[in-house]
Amino acid sequence: MDIEHVRSRFIKHFDGKTGNIYHSPGRINLIGEHTDYNGGFVFPGAVDCGIMAEIRPNGLNTIMCYAIDLKDRVEFKVDDPQGPRTSWARYIYGIVQEMRALGVDVKGFNTAFSGDVPLGAGMSSSAALESCFAFALNDLFGDNKVSKWDLVLAGQATEHKYVGVNCGIMDQFASVFGQAGKLMRLDCRSREFEYFPFDPKGYKLVLLNSCVKHELVGSPYNDRRNSCENVVKHIAAKHPDLTIETLRDCTWEQLDEVHAEVGEEDYKRAKYVLGEKDRVLAVCDALVAGDYETVGQKMYETHEGLSKDYDVSCEELDFLNDIAKECGVTGSRIMGGGFGGCTINLVKDELYDKFIAEAKEKYSAKYGKEPKVIDVVIGDGSRRIC
Repeated sequence: MDIEHVRSRFIKHFDGKTGNIYHSPGRINLIGEHTDYNGGFVFPGAVDCGIMAEIRPNGLNTIMCYAIDLKDRVEFKVDDPQGPRTSWARYIYGIVQEMRALGVDVKGFNTAFSGDVPLGAGMSSSAALESCFAFALNDLFGDNKVSKWDLVLAGQATEHKYVGVNCGIMDQFASVFGQAGKLMRLDCRSREFEYFPFDPKGYKLVLLNSCVKHELVGSPYNDRRNSCENVVKHIAAKHPDLTIETLRDCTWEQLDEVHAEVGEEDYKRAKYVLGEKDRVLAVCDALVAGDYETVGQKMYETHEGLSKDYDVSCEELDFLNDIAKECGVTGSRIMGGGFGGCTINLVKDELYDKFIAEAKEKYSAKYGKEPKVIDVVIGDGSRRIC
């Protein structure tokens, strides 16, 4: 990310004075998809690309925002009860309101921001934006009194209340808590987490962006969450003596008990989630043992579940996954919420060039465009740059 580019745009579009520059990363997730809002485990890491924002208090009650990449400017009052309609500005507005609710006396400010998280790639550019502004407002107006976990929850609340995506906490968690060279196993129920050094000798981690639009706002994402919650409701009704709040609390036997009641679609979605819970734990054990073949096998199993049971894949992502299998790639799966975006691939060094060349050639021949190659570097979480 080019600090000078952000600073030059900030100076140009405001009063010529400089402010503080903050950065929050996007994320990858090795395994554990659609488990966060089900109280399960996830295994994300921050990446070395993200959102960078320059911010300076302006002494007013107005927040003036310039989106550098979109060449778009939006202004709104700190205490505006409705907020802006522009979609990207609602993320900033939501964070302002959530930080105020946490006791931060947010004043007016000027900001210009830019990002190098590939949009629509499932790398959570929205969480990076939320985390960047939450961290910055805590630093500028809150004496850093708000905890990292509350910054995470402010980002999640912004998605829920102001954007319309009932997401879990993984994306914001990874953006705020990330550390260079480490993945994190997060228990989304207890919020306990552990860092795992990630330096797979002899392997590369690479994303292939299908360049299919990734859009989670609206029904596709929320429908899956509703399916999971419906299954939980039916299981809990059969077991009033047990505390059953999410699919994390459910067993395979309990799921089979309600199969007929919930219907095939909801059953299959819950079946995927229970399987993914088990796969994340298996991958953690495999990483500790240096067993990347097992890691890769579980990645392929996750893709199959996301495609066939959770139904969030698409033709293009399945095609990229098939190419990975044909090329002998150790592991490959959809990454992110689905409905487009990337596959994440664990590739032996000696197969990397062949895999990338074949993926580009075959995908281009079928769809008329090359997939974008994104080599993964695990980076640090939210921070002040200068």
